Amino acid sequence: MTADAASSSAPAPASAVWWVRRDARLSDNPAVLHAQEGGPVAAVFAWVPALHFWSGRRVAHLARVLWSFNQDIDGKLGIRKATAADAVLAAAREHNARTVWAAREFSPAGVAEQDQVREALEADGRELRFEGSPYAVDPGSVTKGDGTEYKVFTPFRNAWRDHGWDAPHPKADPSAFVTTASDVSLDLYAAHGDSTDLVSPQREFREERVLADARHFAEARLDDYDSTRDLPAANGASNLSVPLAYGQIHPRTILDWTARDATASARVFESEIAWREFHADVLWHYPAARRESLKPVLADDAWNTGKEADAAFVAWREGLTGYPLVDAGMRELRATGTMHNRVRMVVASFLVKDLHLPWQRGADYFRRALLDYDHAQNQLNWQWVAGTGRDASPFFRVFNPSTQLEKFDPDREYVRRWIPDLDTPAYPTPMVDHAVERLATLDTLRVSRE
Repeated sequence: MTADAASSSAPAPASAVWWVRRDARLSDNPAVLHAQEGGPVAAVFAWVPALHFWSGRRVAHLARVLWSFNQDIDGKLGIRKATAADAVLAAAREHNARTVWAAREFSPAGVAEQDQVREALEADGRELRFEGSPYAVDPGSVTKGDGTEYKVFTPFRNAWRDHGWDAPHPKADPSAFVTTASDVSLDLYAAHGDSTDLVSPQREFREERVLADARHFAEARLDDYDSTRDLPAANGASNLSVPLAYGQIHPRTILDWTARDATASARVFESEIAWREFHADVLWHYPAARRESLKPVLADDAWNTGKEADAAFVAWREGLTGYPLVDAGMRELRATGTMHNRVRMVVASFLVKDLHLPWQRGADYFRRALLDYDHAQNQLNWQWVAGTGRDASPFFRVFNPSTQLEKFDPDREYVRRWIPDLDTPAYPTPMVDHAVERLATLDTLRVSRE
């Protein structure tokens, strides 16, 4: 797993450089296909997770993804510990390539990074060209008749469906790469991560395994998706959020498989992909949404602050609120880096509307804790729960953690899995009275409106 040492001989020339971003895969990857049209390609990845505040768990997973992909192209991926601009320019110079191909990103950080790469290349007489993105439909492509963006999900989804997307592209040639030297040892990072990380270094991370899992979901489990997706104890979710976040599979590939299924469940799952693309579209139009509420609902001084607020946040973070569904979700997150989607909504609502803490505080913790972290999805999903985002759940809708437990985990299978001390004196009593806090939330909303 150790990166190849730099060769003492001059690197082989390449027809182009492929800048690997969130797309370390060969299947359905138009950027690398275009790069390979002229001959052998040099592939380079800029190792800058520290600049994006990645957690140890996410760094470890990234290292495993890159290691697995490097095996698929016979160890020829260059991994450089440098900014993207420096890493890509250096690779282009070493291989005497005039053109660099990459998938376009649309998040504020991704746009800034690709602007820096383009400027560095152009100053050196080279060119950055884009083909593809992490989305079936690029953000900004779906607009209303007057050219403005959609602010409500359902009309966006309908227009998104009408817009359509390309069929999946053919697989790129794994042998059409030239070796690019690395200066990063993936061994050091792949073995890292939290001691409680349930994703072991020995697990299969190869692209073919990801595709096989996705195909199995589409062919064997999709029909039950609508009835099981909200049950955290059931195996009803697609489990594709992690490979989507790291770009090991493209949503277009998944949609191509699910489109062959005419059931209601298939359309529900397609809507989940559409939500992912809607949130990316919202962030593209409103980059400030990564920190600012799109629709403020409370006065700035309405949120709890000080030592008591900090202690409440710690209890929430550690899964010690006394509400089993909230605590099970937070303990699952700490142990695995993932959390069931229904439970994510419950724990977010509890932080904002029972503990009266701003959504940004929860979003920041999820950024550090989630293995499947995606900037647009994280920030806009938190804004959805907080009632501040586009087509969001209204602020007066407060999830009741007890009734949510009765409805979605009635046999307590999920909560007992993550809270072994549930029925013992060690498990805490509820830290707040939900009924009281719900009324306090509604009263604060009334005052803020007045």
